[in-house]
Amino acid sequence: MDGLTTVKWSELLPYEFHRRIRELPIVYLPVGLCEPHGQVAALGLDLLKAEHYCEAAARRFGGIVAPSQGYHIHECGFHAPWLEEVLGEENPLMAAIPPDLMAKLFLYQLRAFANTGFGAVITVSGHSGGSQEDLRRVGRAFAVKIGITVVVKSDPEWVEGLYQGDHAGRYELSQLMAMRPDLVDLSRLGRRDDPGSGGRFALGDDATDTDPEHGRAINEAIIAAIGRQVEELRPVLARWTPGPLITFSDTEKIWREILDKGGYWKSAKPSPEQLPVSPDSRWKPEEHFPLTIS
Repeated sequence: MDGLTTVKWSELLPYEFHRRIRELPIVYLPVGLCEPHGQVAALGLDLLKAEHYCEAAARRFGGIVAPSQGYHIHECGFHAPWLEEVLGEENPLMAAIPPDLMAKLFLYQLRAFANTGFGAVITVSGHSGGSQEDLRRVGRAFAVKIGITVVVKSDPEWVEGLYQGDHAGRYELSQLMAMRPDLVDLSRLGRRDDPGSGGRFALGDDATDTDPEHGRAINEAIIAAIGRQVEELRPVLARWTPGPLITFSDTEKIWREILDKGGYWKSAKPSPEQLPVSPDSRWKPEEHFPLTIS
């Protein structure tokens, strides 16, 4: 867009920040977490993907990349039966936080974006499976009250109909292989049965089909889809005028309204088709999480 060496909020000088936000008041929020991706891939795959897509989008289409959110919803609800299946009792080496904490944190991140002057937020989550639906719920509530646009999509949702997402299989490992080949070691595919290795460690069944060219095609398709979203928002943002200051008190009122409305939270309990977690499993305590607390 303008030859700057960075598009990151954390690295921009104030005059550079003001210039970019005047050109296009969009902020990208990369969201992910550290969790197992087999013995072959970096634990932070989800966050690394999100950062890659956000930075590429900001460089190509404009906008600013917010500091990454490296913790995400896991362990509870629909995650718990899945973890029992793919991890058993292994230590997950996971950066997970409860859904209510994540949802409220996201609400306050939106507050920071609006107060800074952004008119649109594009949240790219490298962690999917359904938790992004709870973030969308928060985003809708904030957008209605404040008037900014909030988009939340996991990376497979950007290319729905073109590619099928997975967990540490051909789709996801190919993505990482294309962007950071140094963080994928396919020579360890056969180590799942080694004593003390942790077994499957959430590795996908088709991980042997990992292909960097396939990953590059996926990655480019995701960035292009984000670009189409930016172009859709550009005319609206050309007329954008920031609103009044949103206080902590204002934000707490929005949070209380979200909780008071009740309804279904995707991350709060297993899906109907999932089997219950075994009573003695390490994943049992958070299988049902009450999302009614402040």
